[in-house]
Amino acid sequence: MTITTTPAPRAGRREWIGLTVLMLPLLLVSMDVSVLYFAVPFISAELRPTATEQLWIFDIYGFVLAGLLITMGALGDRIGRRRLLLIGATAFGAASLLAAYADSTATLIAARAVLGVGGATLMPSTLALVRNMFHDAKQRGTAIGIWTATLTGGIAIGPVLSGILLEHFWWGSIFLINIPAMLMLLLLTPLLVPEFRNPATGRFDLISAALSLGALLPVIYGIKEMARDGLSPVRVLAIVGGLLVGALFLHRQRTRAYPMVDLTLFRRRGFAGSLAVNLLAMFAIVGFAIFTTQHLQLVLGLSPLRAALWSLVPSLAVGGVAPAAAALAQRVERAYLIGAGFGIAVVGFVVLTRVTPETPLWLLLVGASVYAGGLVMVMSLVTDLVLGAAPPEQAGVASALTESSSELGGALGMAILGSVGAAVYRREIVDGLPAGLPADTTAAAQETLGGALAVARGLPAELADAVRHAAGVAFTDGLHLAAYAAMAVMLLGAVTALVALRGVRPADSTALAVEPTGPADTSLSSVSR
Repeated sequence: MTITTTPAPRAGRREWIGLTVLMLPLLLVSMDVSVLYFAVPFISAELRPTATEQLWIFDIYGFVLAGLLITMGALGDRIGRRRLLLIGATAFGAASLLAAYADSTATLIAARAVLGVGGATLMPSTLALVRNMFHDAKQRGTAIGIWTATLTGGIAIGPVLSGILLEHFWWGSIFLINIPAMLMLLLLTPLLVPEFRNPATGRFDLISAALSLGALLPVIYGIKEMARDGLSPVRVLAIVGGLLVGALFLHRQRTRAYPMVDLTLFRRRGFAGSLAVNLLAMFAIVGFAIFTTQHLQLVLGLSPLRAALWSLVPSLAVGGVAPAAAALAQRVERAYLIGAGFGIAVVGFVVLTRVTPETPLWLLLVGASVYAGGLVMVMSLVTDLVLGAAPPEQAGVASALTESSSELGGALGMAILGSVGAAVYRREIVDGLPAGLPADTTAAAQETLGGALAVARGLPAELADAVRHAAGVAFTDGLHLAAYAAMAVMLLGAVTALVALRGVRPADSTALAVEPTGPADTSLSSVSR
């Protein structure tokens, strides 16, 4: 047969409007990660969950989402990415309605689990469809920059929107806001977004799907639980068990004719390096978020809503970074830009090492804005590299692997940076507490910053001020060491980018016109490479 290539087609108005439609589910899925922050007291008052049930209300969404990303990415490649997007939107809308009117803790946990299933279909589908709609590398870079900005913006907007709604409506309203957007998605997607599926994928492998879930879920669960409550045999066993199941999953992918994840993707130049760089970026941006949030609320004493509003400042400040990085990448090699992004993040963390309980709010916001800007630049560029390295027919799995690396990086960041900060806090506060406190009071103050402030509320004014000051100083000392640890990871990320990604560019997609010279399946006469 004779194969001729034609230049990659450029996206027009329809594709850009379609991109706007695809941002709706992405925004809502990212918001649902954080939308419960202010609703917990209201839910607790009405449904009266136990402490364990309350944790599951929070965590089940993220666990299910992370565990099913690879499965749903592969499923979208087989049944059609637009079709999976519509199925996921329907499930997400129905689960939102169920969560809004849940009359028991079990119902709310079940609804949050279904929301996680829906979210796992929506995230890789939106990114894979961006890959299929934008074949020109320059346009695709801009589209992925918008995708990245929407994802990070949704996480920041979630608590603010939750706080505003809870001031005027009942707690279920934080879920009902999903429904109009999902209805709009169901109406507009068939008109504006083309369908794509890979016809050469074989039957869906249920065993591989179960193995991927059994690998990711225990690992992320173990890491997150260690970040919250420390090391324990059960959590270590969960991680080890997940890694063993992951080894079985990889073995199955190597030996099947039609694997769920084609491991030859990792031999493509820039693919594995981009995933590693993405993991390191998410390590810092998620792992350090708890420090800025706690400093705003517990050290500076801001109300939850005021703290959430101020936390929007870094998101607003870096809102145009991702599209700007995509434009700059047309002139400067991406490896250098990614290294520069990590360098900018280092500058932000240096600023944060100067934060003390007495420093003004603006210094914290400047540091957070600078490191967030650098890392958003990194994330948008590496996402483009991952999708550019993968063939369009495997964009669903490539998208899922990108988001799985993000989930794993965020979990590791919370565990490691959180542990560093907690260890410094417990060590430093011992020397700062006033003498003569009862043993149980001292022990409670040594556990967490929140515990110390709770203790201070029950003490005379002079002692209370001393405890608050000691706790604030110990916390910021922990913040400083966590910032130094994040700097080390950022330097590792810069080196990784310069070594693994130098010279790597996402190529334009080209249309292949295939002219069969003998009997052939004419349905394959035009394919994308």
